[in-house]
Amino acid sequence: MPPRKTSGATSTEPTRRSSRIVSQPKEEQPKVASKKRSAKAAETEDAGPEGGSSIPKKAKKNKVEGEEDVEELAGPINIGDILPSVTLKNEKGEDVDIAGLAVEKGVVFFLVPKADTPGCTNQACGFRDIYTDFASWNYTVYCLSADSPVVQSKWQTKKNLPYQLISDPKRVLISALGAGEGGKTKRSHFIFEKGGKLLEKKIPVKPVDSPKLALEFIKSLLPVKPGNTADENAG
Repeated sequence: MPPRKTSGATSTEPTRRSSRIVSQPKEEQPKVASKKRSAKAAETEDAGPEGGSSIPKKAKKNKVEGEEDVEELAGPINIGDILPSVTLKNEKGEDVDIAGLAVEKGVVFFLVPKADTPGCTNQACGFRDIYTDFASWNYTVYCLSADSPVVQSKWQTKKNLPYQLISDPKRVLISALGAGEGGKTKRSHFIFEKGGKLLEKKIPVKPVDSPKLALEFIKSLLPVKPGNTADENAG
């Protein structure tokens, strides 16, 4: 009988050790599995088009495109340079391709520091009063400012401004024109001929002088209005 007891004791001890050995990997296995699952989940979220993964990718692309636009317009636009291609909003919130504005006609951009302020209103109304004169010389007038389309629209209605107002809140085009500094817009105007080449710029300029100086410069370029004879132009 004694040897049987010893053999039973020895049989129980290894079973306890084996249970401890088995229990250890059981605790480790779910941990390893959870790590693998989380890694796979991260990979599928990054690579898969479903869910919200596609939205941040588009946002990153938009950010990159925006940064590229800023880099392209970072340098000042000098006399002889071409009007850059950038999309901004008008007072109605509609997209405006800036380069496309000069495809068929010349373009005059006058820049104001802030809409519906005394000096800016004088400048805007000055261009309003001789707007048809610019049109007769085949030039279109646009107001460019960092104000929102909503603010520009209210100002346009209040003062009966006949031209479009272009919103450039980040001063992308304003800075490229050399009129943006320290988060402010310098009062100025720029004249681009048909095709988009910059012919004239005035930085700074007085509100009252800006409209008439711009029109006088355009008249100096063309001795005859488009579609008129020399006699008709003189009359």
